Amino acid sequence: MTRERPRKRTSSGGVGSRSKAEAGQAVAGRRAVVEAIRAGGARRVLIANGATVDEVVREANRAGVPQQRVPREELDALGVARHQGVVAMVAPRRELDERALSAIAFADDAIVVVLDGITDPQNLGAAARAAEAAGAAVLVARRRRAAPVSPAAVRASAGALLHLPLARVANVSRAIERLKDRGFTVVGLDQRADRTIHDVPPPPRPVALVVGSEGEGMSRLVREGCDQLVSIPLGGRTASLNAGAALAVGLFGFVLRPAR
Repeated sequence: MTRERPRKRTSSGGVGSRSKAEAGQAVAGRRAVVEAIRAGGARRVLIANGATVDEVVREANRAGVPQQRVPREELDALGVARHQGVVAMVAPRRELDERALSAIAFADDAIVVVLDGITDPQNLGAAARAAEAAGAAVLVARRRRAAPVSPAAVRASAGALLHLPLARVANVSRAIERLKDRGFTVVGLDQRADRTIHDVPPPPRPVALVVGSEGEGMSRLVREGCDQLVSIPLGGRTASLNAGAALAVGLFGFVLRPAR
């Protein structure tokens, strides 16, 4: 006679009772959670006992996203910083590849943002926030040696990364050549450029705006592939802007500036 092994107990409602694949990615913070719900990616919302998050609850109810009250310690255990008492478990985000990027039907006045060498999740999030606010059609980034869409990046983007399509490419130079073949004017932000955004008129659309890392800037091949290079004039003592801030200036102070 064989003895039946006792079944392993599982918790009935805690965060740890589900596999990571089932639970998805944790997105923390009130604004990021609201945007996750609006983007249609939130599977469920976890709210710390005692936390008041009225806007989150309204958006979740409107979208039919289930909510669960849990001890704050369970949110802390997810490892997401500054969650403000609320976390959304979001379905894994599908990123576009080079083939999908080539198949996008861009509008005649489309804006594409290209990131070359952005490895800091905070910079990725800030860049995505600026690009989405400017109405960019897609964000293009390297496949390797580039910041992932992490909870920190999503939070820094205020949820914009959950709305804005992201294409990962193996070769940024090849990607911008393909954009040029489709009629895009490719402009690079380069502090070594002779002309500033104040010296030249806004570029014709469709336009791809390229920004490199804060330290090294764009790679040589990417810089050489641009139709135009412009710098941002700095009147203070700091030597440069971070990538997210530079991109915001380039988009709203140059690309979207009304032609005179």
